[in-house]
Amino acid sequence: MGAATNFTIWWRPGAPCSLCVEAITHGDNFSQHTGVRKIVINNNKKNMKELFINDFKVIFPELFLIIATIVLLIYGVIYSTKISENGTKPAILIRNTTWLGLITIIITGLLIINNPIKNTIFFYNCLVIDELSTLLKILVLVSTAVSIIISLEYFKQEKINSFEIIILILLSCSSMLLMLSSYDFISMYLTIELQSLSFYVLAASKRDSEFSTEAGLKYFILGAFSSGILLFGCSMVYGFTGITNFEELAKIFCNIECLQSDLPVVKLGILFLAVGFLFKLTAVPFHMWAPDVYEGAPTFITAFFAITPKIAILGLFLKLFLFSFYDFLFPWQQIILICSVSSMILASLAALSQRKIKRLLAYSSIGHMGYILMGVSCGSLEGIQAVIIYLVVYVIMTMNVFASVLSLRSNKAVFITDLRLLSKTNPMLAINLTLILFSMAGIPPLAGFCSKFYLFFTALGSSLYITALIGVLTSVISCFYYIRLVKIMYFENDARVGPSATRGLAYEPMDREKSLIIAITFFFVLFFFIYPYPLFLVSHKVALSFML
Repeated sequence: MGAATNFTIWWRPGAPCSLCVEAITHGDNFSQHTGVRKIVINNNKKNMKELFINDFKVIFPELFLIIATIVLLIYGVIYSTKISENGTKPAILIRNTTWLGLITIIITGLLIINNPIKNTIFFYNCLVIDELSTLLKILVLVSTAVSIIISLEYFKQEKINSFEIIILILLSCSSMLLMLSSYDFISMYLTIELQSLSFYVLAASKRDSEFSTEAGLKYFILGAFSSGILLFGCSMVYGFTGITNFEELAKIFCNIECLQSDLPVVKLGILFLAVGFLFKLTAVPFHMWAPDVYEGAPTFITAFFAITPKIAILGLFLKLFLFSFYDFLFPWQQIILICSVSSMILASLAALSQRKIKRLLAYSSIGHMGYILMGVSCGSLEGIQAVIIYLVVYVIMTMNVFASVLSLRSNKAVFITDLRLLSKTNPMLAINLTLILFSMAGIPPLAGFCSKFYLFFTALGSSLYITALIGVLTSVISCFYYIRLVKIMYFENDARVGPSATRGLAYEPMDREKSLIIAITFFFVLFFFIYPYPLFLVSHKVALSFML
């Protein structure tokens, strides 16, 4: 392949190929034959490079995000050497990096939306782009941008000048985009590990806090353990089949009747894969790390953990289990159902005794993941549609909740009792939190009720009657701890008396960025039931293209 070579083929129209196609051996004398045409094929390096042109067109948004992140890293390294008078990094560096990162995310989203290639497999069957991955990529970029926007004021209040935080968030975002396009065990594992390595550092980013260090260490140890289990499951499936591609696995397992003697090996591999994914999704009984990490990590990092990563993991989970392992539906459906029911029950009961806001939100996230797994276990088109609808509504509600919690940073709200008198000091924020908590509890006619309603009917349509009944009962139980927060905000007075009772709860205006995020998500949750058809149509289109 080093030097360029030319192959000349002589071809006579109408004659058999074996007689008319000959390599050039006679020079120009052979070209004088009547009716013979000469074709020259240039075989050089340029032709080989052209094989990947379309591949790079498809992956250009991810490449742009990675290159822009590297440029921002170089920018931060250069300007961080300029020390201010008090011996710290200039505060303007984190602001510039943050806004440049937001612009990068917006441009990446526009590139994904306007990508001319919508459905293809590229890079030697390692990556794929389809309707599901495109939708979830846009959702990942939106949630990442919102997580950065609601943390702008937090950086200023906590005097955080480490630009590396934004770089790590952008790197984890790029890994999630590649994860959603994964079509092979190798690309899947590499993207999950790239995401996890960024998360370990982000969880321990507040280096002067022992809670943050503890959260990062716990996340690292348990995350490495789950990654090992995931890799072991991949190796077992590969040892049985000899392939790693998702589509090839689906083709092999379609004709599985003749391989009954070796099926326990595959089922064991699927079990290990399910355990690894359920750990990343914080499903019971693999949830033990979530409350501690959510509590110990900085609040804006907790918001990022609660909103964004589950989108990418869930998209990959759907692709692997409902496509490659669909012929093993009944074995893995039992595992998912057990985890779904356990997550709903344990989260609703454990949240009753929580006294800290972030731990309460962690158990609330575990409970919502139980409802999502109920839709996954249906294994039908309606189940995928219900999962997408519930996921979108859950992400929007979580954005609003964490934006509201971060707006209380001036009061250092840590315990749920710190929300007392919020209705008097900031009535608009109290109304917003009340509405969002009602939506999370599934009270009609809010968006949370619409998503749960469709999810439960989908479960009933798939004959999962007991699971749907447990879901309804746990939703009723969850109303208690959600409404308890409303009771604290409106009806519980401070134990202190005199001027000190409201000194720490004095009203402070919210920054414009969080106000905009809260307003948009508030109106979505409130008026979703009036016109839900766009989300239902998009989710149905994505589910239909995925199942076909």
